[in-house]
Amino acid sequence: MTTFVELNGRSLTISDIGRIAIDGAQVRVSVEAEEKVTRAHQVLLELAAEGQPIYGLNRGVGVNKDRTIEPDFLEKYNRNLIRSHSSGVEPFATHDEVRAIMAVRLNTLLTGGAGVRLELVRTYADFLNHRIHPRIPLRGSIGAADIGLLSHIGLAMIGEGEVDYGGQRMEAAKALALAGLPKLALGPKEGLAIVSANALSAGIGALALHECRKLLETADLVYALSLESIQGCRSPLDESLFRVRPFEGATESARTVRGYLEGSSPQEASGGEKIQDPLSFRSACHVHGAARDALAYAERLMTIQMNSPDDNPCLLVDERRIVPSSNFDVTAWTLAFEMLGLSLSHVSKLSCHRSIKLGNPAFTGLTRFLTPDPDRAIGLGTLQKTVVSLDAEVRHLSAPVGPDHYSISGDMEDHASHAPYVVRKTGEIIDRMYYIFGVEAMHAAQAIDLRANANLGRGTRAAYAQIRGTVAFLSEDRPLTEDIAAMNRLLRGKIWIPEEETERSADGK
Repeated sequence: MTTFVELNGRSLTISDIGRIAIDGAQVRVSVEAEEKVTRAHQVLLELAAEGQPIYGLNRGVGVNKDRTIEPDFLEKYNRNLIRSHSSGVEPFATHDEVRAIMAVRLNTLLTGGAGVRLELVRTYADFLNHRIHPRIPLRGSIGAADIGLLSHIGLAMIGEGEVDYGGQRMEAAKALALAGLPKLALGPKEGLAIVSANALSAGIGALALHECRKLLETADLVYALSLESIQGCRSPLDESLFRVRPFEGATESARTVRGYLEGSSPQEASGGEKIQDPLSFRSACHVHGAARDALAYAERLMTIQMNSPDDNPCLLVDERRIVPSSNFDVTAWTLAFEMLGLSLSHVSKLSCHRSIKLGNPAFTGLTRFLTPDPDRAIGLGTLQKTVVSLDAEVRHLSAPVGPDHYSISGDMEDHASHAPYVVRKTGEIIDRMYYIFGVEAMHAAQAIDLRANANLGRGTRAAYAQIRGTVAFLSEDRPLTEDIAAMNRLLRGKIWIPEEETERSADGK
């Protein structure tokens, strides 16, 4: 049964992007949205007929804004605009990224702010539903609209450039013929509408946020498992502590971890009761919570972006006005991503500290590097270098880049956000952190096995079983590269927790 996501220009969510891009759902445009697009295009034509100078329609773009575009040159001008602005650098977007990019731009066109024809809107939908994926380079945009990159979608629509279709790379004209679709003849202002948007940044950013929520759920689960492995103090998770200091993210993280630990009963530590653990254990929910808060902020701003016109000029349909704008400026949510990257670097650092401490016999009371046999096996010690190396990359990627801009386009564009790179490096941070959490989970499971009679919670017990179904107990030294890869695959697939345990966690029981 085919799954559809209906688009209307108002209610696209990050979850919807996941369904369209990752799950391959098709799209359909609501009747109301089609009517608005038709009405907006009519208003645009009327304003042009009244002699209004309109950027990108009867006037040039950029520093050429003072040049008149004659009616008999309109179609050629739009084709030239697409061709001349195709100036990207590899690597190329994945199919998931291409689908997210096209879905975002399709939805923002439905706001009516661009004034395009219904034919262009339907072409975006046709490309998504026929799985025609233009080859879009990822580098070459400064984040003041992704002009040099989105143009490659326009190339494919007019039958130029390359696409992936039916599992093969081919000329766009051939793919259109095979799919039974016509080449698009560009209408007034449609060249500008295709290239002058932030859909590449927003689409890839939405995918990063979609993955980041899964990552932070994984962070809480792996932390809970590590806490079990050291028979750690539970007092920092006390619900009352978060009631008197109610930061939302930290409260959610602590509630989730309590749910995973329900049913466990840590043994008394040797030498008497523990008072408290190191901050990498004690403060984990606060640090994870800070990242959750940053994620929620970025999600809120991204949702606004995906459901708003970012066109210049912006057509205000109900007011019958077209207004030069800077709606393509995405500084607000680019800064949210920069904050998210910094918060994730804190989460990454804590995981590394926990992995290192789990290899310390003075801390765990277990063998050095969790070796099964101190006289015959080295254990997990080398993994410390692995996570420290990955965390150094995370730290580097979390450094802000937004203020690094020049004055270009004849000094008309003297500000930029570098949104495409910011969202890409957020995804790269997430990629490395899955490996870091995988190594921590390997340490935690090994420590649990070495500590006899560990009484795990319902959630952590289910997670431990999944880990051991993927990576065996280290009974003797073996190559660990495949174990690291296997754990990464498991965590990216999201460790399965029985439904009733998820509900317990959500209820805070």
